[in-house]
Order: sequence, then structure tokens, then C-alpha cells
Amino acid sequence: MHYHCRSNFLEMLEITYLRSHADDVKARLAKKNFAELNLVDEILAADEKRRHIQKQLDDNLAQQNLMAKEIGDLFKQGKKEEAEQKKSKTAALKEESKQLDQQLAQVEEEQKHLLVRLPNLPHSSVPAGKSAEDNEVVKQHGEIPQLHNGAKPHWEIAEQYGLFDLELGVKITGAGFPVYKGKGARLQRALVSFFLDKAIEAGYTEIIPPHLVNEHSAFGTGQLPDKEGQMYHVTADGFYLIPTAEVPVTNIVRDEILEEKKLPIKFAAYSPCFRREAGSYGKDVRGLNRVHQFEKVEIVQIAHPDKSYEVLEEMVKHVEGLLQLLELPYRILRLCGGDMSFGSALTYDFEVYSTAQKRWLEVSSVSNFETFQSNRMKTRFKDENKKTRLVHTLNGSALALPRIVAGLLENHQTESGVQIPTALRPYTGFDTIS
Repeated sequence: MHYHCRSNFLEMLEITYLRSHADDVKARLAKKNFAELNLVDEILAADEKRRHIQKQLDDNLAQQNLMAKEIGDLFKQGKKEEAEQKKSKTAALKEESKQLDQQLAQVEEEQKHLLVRLPNLPHSSVPAGKSAEDNEVVKQHGEIPQLHNGAKPHWEIAEQYGLFDLELGVKITGAGFPVYKGKGARLQRALVSFFLDKAIEAGYTEIIPPHLVNEHSAFGTGQLPDKEGQMYHVTADGFYLIPTAEVPVTNIVRDEILEEKKLPIKFAAYSPCFRREAGSYGKDVRGLNRVHQFEKVEIVQIAHPDKSYEVLEEMVKHVEGLLQLLELPYRILRLCGGDMSFGSALTYDFEVYSTAQKRWLEVSSVSNFETFQSNRMKTRFKDENKKTRLVHTLNGSALALPRIVAGLLENHQTESGVQIPTALRPYTGFDTIS
């Protein structure tokens, strides 16, 4: 599939950096277990070809301009025959220029399609590793509760108290589309309001974004072409249902030159999220562990490149604060190279312990994309020296609801019902699910 998202030439990783740091780029991509390191050489070869054609074209146009002046002078001097001879040479140069233009467009397109296959470079602190087993636990917080005899997993609790219905979702739509009911629906609404209020208190501006995006937006944040198979595609209109509010919200600043003094820009948005990849079976996908449609509050920051890792730590602390208020045991992981997303430079995952299932459930990823997304979106700012620079983009789940609901139901269950955490009670309007 082709992604015609700009009329001008695109650079996913900044090509100037690629030229002067090819070996470093390969070493860092190897940490992500990227198998196509030869792409770096192919991109540089294409770039060399592009620059060669561009020089030929520039020289050709300069020669045309010079000859145009000479022809004008010859006509003024009455040397019509000489002028006509030069005009025929100019016509040949124009034809050559047209061919060079076509060659340049072709090599730019070739290089663009090579570049979009190249993932972002991992930060130096990213640990080596091939899979989730190699992720680094940087912090663990909270006591894992001792549950009473007969404690249940969240899907059995939901059935007992009528909180959500997966079979009804199958009838209406298909597998992975739960229907929330009664206190289950009210708990969802309470969590969304709670998360949004906490984001606003932390200085984020609330956004209600579209739930479908066009190809330009999906390309800008890196969902295309990397995650094409994971999104629902509305083929008649060429739109995509959003996998996260990150996509429409980050694209608010696409094709913008921002004021440095306004950085960082902080957005928070609630949205439903749609993901096709949730179709596997087994114990890991029971209940709300993995669904096709879920609700989430997303936080996004557009940051100064010199301060983005301070911003990342701030966002990590924000998510930590939410989990502490919900009284859930959690741990923070620094993802290894092999478990990171295509576009991320550094990602922290948060996992909540599911006491009834005796396993950790991912509830949030907080990532710094550095210039990977801003380069695609052409989102820049002018620094104090009037130099135009790319911003850094960051985002995180704060929080995704399904596994938070699973954690709340399982960790706060008692023999007489499920206790609602104190901080959440003003939002639910009830203290217990029973």
C-alpha cells in the first residue's frame, strides 16, 4: 500500500544524521532486533543517487538561466541566427530537465518507501533483549493482597453482580466487544471522569477528538505502515478507527511551527479504542484481559527536545499517582529493545497484579518518540536563535480501563462484595459492588 501523505520528500529518521552516523544507527537498530540492517545502506545509496540527480538538475537549470540571458543579449545585438541556435540548445536542456525531474521524483519515492520501513532508534538506556521476558523491572509498589478462600477472577465477579456481558457483545457485534451494565457501566464512567480530572489538575487541556482518522494522521504517528493490520479500516472513506486517542490528539500539531515559549503542550483525551489484533484465544485473553473495543484516557505532550526526558519522568509519576490512588499493586518496566514499539525511543510499561489470576496485567505504556513522529508530521518550533527544530512527542495511557477494572474487581473483592477505593467513591456514587 502506498501512503501519499506529502508532496515533498519525507525523512522518517533525519537523513543528515543517518549519513554521518550509519554505524551507530545500525548498532542501535540491532538492539531493537531489527533484521533489515541492510536498509541503512540502501537508504544511503538512494540518497547519494538523489543528491547526484539534484545536482544535475540544479546545474541544468543554472545553464538554462545563463543561456536565456545570452539569447536576450544576442537578439539585442541583432544576431538572430546565433540566438536561434542557442534556443534549440535550450530546448534540449529543458527536455533533459524534465527527464531529471522525473528521475528525481522516482528516487525520492523509492527512498521514502525504504525510510518508512526503518524503526525509531532506541535510547541509550534501553536494555538489550528479545522479548517481554527481558524487560527491566525498575520499580514495584504495593502489597499484593491475600484474598479469601473462593476468591474469583474478574469475569466471574462480573457475572455474579451483572457488571458486563461478553456473550451479549458477541450477539450484537462479535467476540471482544463487552457490554457493560448497571454498576459496571457506572464504574467505567467514574474511572473516565476520575482520570480526566486528575489530568486537568496536572495541567493537561482536555480534548474530545474524532474517533476516526485519515491516512495522513495514521501515518504521522506511525500507525501506518507498521500497524496497518491492527486497525479497523473504513474502506469506503479511507478512514481508520483509532487504536488510541494518541493518533488524533498528536496530529493536532501536524504541519505546525509552534512557539517555543508554549512548550510543552499538554493534551488529555478520553476515547474508545479499537484494535483488531485481539483475536487470539486462551487464558491470557479471558474476560477483559484483551478486547477489540475499550475505553482509555490518553495523555500527550509536545515537548522541547532538550527537556523531553524530564517530561517523560513527569508523565511516569502521573500514572504512578493514579495507580496509588486506586490502591492497586503495580510495577514499572523499562522495555527492552525487542519488546518496544516501532516508533518509540524509550517506553515504560505499568503492570497491575491480578491477584485472582496470579499474573501481571499491562495497564499503561508511557513513551518518548523523540523526533520520530514530529519528523513525519513536520511539527517544528523556532528556538531562541531562530533555528527551526523538530519537537519531541510523548504519550501515555492514563489509564486504559479494561485491565484496571479487572484489577479493581479482583484485588478489592471481599466475601461480601467489591470495595471501591476511597478516591473513586465520589465518582461512582457507591462504596461497594454487592
